[in-house]
Amino acid sequence: MTANREIQKHMLAVGPGERGERLDVWLCEKLPGLSRSRIQALIKNGYVTLNGRRSIKVHAKVAKAMQVEVAIPPVAPAEVVGENIPLDVIHEDSDIIIINKPAGLVVHPAAGHPSGTLVNALLYHCSDLAGIGGEMRPGIVHRLDRDTSGVMVVAKNERAMTLLARQFKAGSVGKEYIALVHGVPDPRSGRIETLIGRSRNDRKKMSVDPASAGRVAITNYEVVRELGRYSMLRIRIETGRTHQIRVHMAHAGYPVAGDLQYGGRKTLKRGGIYPARQMLHAGTLSFIHPGKNKKVVFKAPLPADMNLFIQQLKDAGGEES
Repeated sequence: MTANREIQKHMLAVGPGERGERLDVWLCEKLPGLSRSRIQALIKNGYVTLNGRRSIKVHAKVAKAMQVEVAIPPVAPAEVVGENIPLDVIHEDSDIIIINKPAGLVVHPAAGHPSGTLVNALLYHCSDLAGIGGEMRPGIVHRLDRDTSGVMVVAKNERAMTLLARQFKAGSVGKEYIALVHGVPDPRSGRIETLIGRSRNDRKKMSVDPASAGRVAITNYEVVRELGRYSMLRIRIETGRTHQIRVHMAHAGYPVAGDLQYGGRKTLKRGGIYPARQMLHAGTLSFIHPGKNKKVVFKAPLPADMNLFIQQLKDAGGEES
């Protein structure tokens, strides 16, 4: 192992309602600055202990009150190469960079996406990001799905990384989305609170099945516009579970338009209108600036493909009266 002075250590305890969850999945929730692949590598290489025991499997189940220690050694910054990929920069200063991520752009390198990611673009744009966070995702403290567009914050130094990660972990970051969904929710505003965990039938999907040993997820929605058989929602999430909005809206019976994974396969019979990707956009992000110690708010306008879909629905007679 690397010398102790170079290793970041985290002591974590399994809380009520968390028992039975896979160790690697649980750690992803507890350490949002680390990818699942990175966490799995740490487990396999002996950097994670359960109640002091080092020889464990990535799929080990955590138990109530279990003590988990994670040691994070630094990673050589050259593991990911910067690439000249255009970025839509909303704001940048010495501590953070705010990006309007386009749909289709993967956030970080992973199996199947070794390059061409947001991280590759960031390393080209900000050469001093290399090594921030001690792994292959420099500066990344939260994620958007590949086909979700919108505002993201990236840390530009270790202090900013730590302070932002704490806010995301505490749930104090304001996250507001715009979604186009099938149907018009009834009631027109509401709160969805369930457990979300890995699906028992498809490990690539998430599920609200309580038997999945999931974690609490809270989604607040409001109808802001009716568009025939579709509607536009403003969504505010209090938690940040994987695929949360998509899972919750599908569970409620109003799947996100264009979401092939969670039930948004329906098409509008009149005109055959169907979007090429899930119509979900992270419109607003608010948090305490790690350098200025004051609340900041950043917004990203609706992308062209969502505006086009809205116009197509209006042209098909779907605009509310």
